[in-house]
Amino acid sequence: MNINLAVLIDGDNIPSAYIKEMMEEIAKYGNPTIKRIYGDWTKPNLAKWKSLLLENAITPIQQYGYTTGKNATDSAMIIDAMDILYSEKVNGFCLVSSDSDFTRLATRLREAGMTVIGIGEKKTPNPFIVACDKFIYIEILKNASKEEEFENEKPEPKDSVDKITNKEINLIITTINDLSDDDGWAFLGDVGSLLQKKQANFDSRNYGFQKLTPLIKSIGKFELEQRESPKSRHKLIYVRNIRKRKGKAKK
Repeated sequence: MNINLAVLIDGDNIPSAYIKEMMEEIAKYGNPTIKRIYGDWTKPNLAKWKSLLLENAITPIQQYGYTTGKNATDSAMIIDAMDILYSEKVNGFCLVSSDSDFTRLATRLREAGMTVIGIGEKKTPNPFIVACDKFIYIEILKNASKEEEFENEKPEPKDSVDKITNKEINLIITTINDLSDDDGWAFLGDVGSLLQKKQANFDSRNYGFQKLTPLIKSIGKFELEQRESPKSRHKLIYVRNIRKRKGKAKK
């Protein structure tokens, strides 16, 4: 289902260099019917944004900083978000910021039944990340655009991606167990969906892979099996944890 999204961007907190990749990513999850960016446009640090707004049909919202040390941009975004929520014109929100001040807003929107997607830099505090249904690091969007000509299995250079840790591997193992049938097999699509629910910022691109399948293959702890789909030409991929083989009984 293609849902209508309100995209609200914290112009003071997000680099303009990521706008093209960011809007392409947002389009995967819904139709961005409302697109607004907030900031004090009289300040020179936002000058780079101005030429990009018309290209991407983003409406700039002027917000003066009335007092020193207070972020008026955050307040303007929060007020607008609540107005949009009560207008009932959208089904979800995309909050683009690396600022933890939007944690309560994300929580409130989800309480109202909204889908909330967060986009921010890797420095984003964890409370904001976990308050969203899904959280995407903008750094991986830039990396992905540079690697379109390569195969999905080809990882990013080691210095530009995170190394998957035992914590994430154990998360995958337990998620497969949660969904598996009596033989231990689970549909990979369901595994990916549940991983996202358990950990909002889980994304195979964080580890240098465009899709979950090559990430799973690279770990070496899982079996993959392709099966025919009765409804389409595409094959279905199933996964299970590699079972430890029992040693032969001693005579």
